Amino acid sequence: MSIILGIETSCDETAAAVYDSENKKLLSNTVFSQIKLHEIYGGVVPEIASRSHLEKMDIIVDSALKQANKTLEEINYIAVTNKPGLVGSLLVGLCFAKTLAYAKNKKLIGINHLEAHIFSSFLKSDNSIEKVPFPHICLSASGGSTVLYYVKNFGEYEIIGQTTDDAAGEAFDKIAKIIGFGYPGGAKIEQAASQVEFKDFYKYPRTKNLTKSLDFTFSGLKTAVMYDLVKKGAYDLNKGPIWNNITPELQNKVSGSLLVCIADIFQAKAELAFKKYPQAKALTFVGGVACNNYISERLKNISQKYDKSFITPPCKFCADNAAMIAFTGAYKAKQNKFSDLDLDVFK
Repeated sequence: MSIILGIETSCDETAAAVYDSENKKLLSNTVFSQIKLHEIYGGVVPEIASRSHLEKMDIIVDSALKQANKTLEEINYIAVTNKPGLVGSLLVGLCFAKTLAYAKNKKLIGINHLEAHIFSSFLKSDNSIEKVPFPHICLSASGGSTVLYYVKNFGEYEIIGQTTDDAAGEAFDKIAKIIGFGYPGGAKIEQAASQVEFKDFYKYPRTKNLTKSLDFTFSGLKTAVMYDLVKKGAYDLNKGPIWNNITPELQNKVSGSLLVCIADIFQAKAELAFKKYPQAKALTFVGGVACNNYISERLKNISQKYDKSFITPPCKFCADNAAMIAFTGAYKAKQNKFSDLDLDVFK
């Protein structure tokens, strides 16, 4: 029997979870979100994030253990995110995990945060495990990365496409800030787009090589939206947003156009991936952007067109969480992939 404690502090969520690998059941999943601490700044402030982790780490881990009805003595392995992410934030979680592992003589497992997102698709809303078929295509999209993977098995995957500049989630957050929605912007963009029934009013440019390459680019899209707002008298390149000209109608139309554009890009890349990897049995959609219901529905439709399964985890497992860290740690433990106590964020 293996009980894994997972710890996640890569950015602005302090999270811990306990996973029972024998019964394939998540026993607890606790998260403290720092959104309220960062929203007034329009984005994550690294120093504030790491200080908050320091304040909450012990409380969150204790809460996860209590919810799971387990003690540290009953934990077999400790899995912790060690890359990528904000260095200060990662150090807090990593030092905490290493201290526990040393003090309680537990084996440590360093987890790549992006790998954990790949396998978050196995987590179901009732805390049991989804049977995701191999091989499959995984689209992982968040504020920090947008990547397509070809996933052959647990721990066996390759990058087949990625953003050459900005991530999709970054585009949502940046445009949301410009039109007055604040941070984070993804959910607010979708809500505003729903007010105009997800119509594409402004026809923002798609990637030029949309159907030729599996790579993404979103910096040009952000620039196109900004200059379109300049033409509409809603944005000044030197002073920023001109709030008197940013009406609710404009916000809704920009949101609808932006969302449809990004969904078109994702759909085209998914379709191209199915053509290049016909042996893939499914498409999984993970990461914070996977909370977007409109994009998920578009990807589900294209998956059905190619007779592929479409799987996306519940929203609580799309955003940063420790459940995916514990689950990834479980299969690494089974493969005897343990880490030394000198594990750091630069390896």
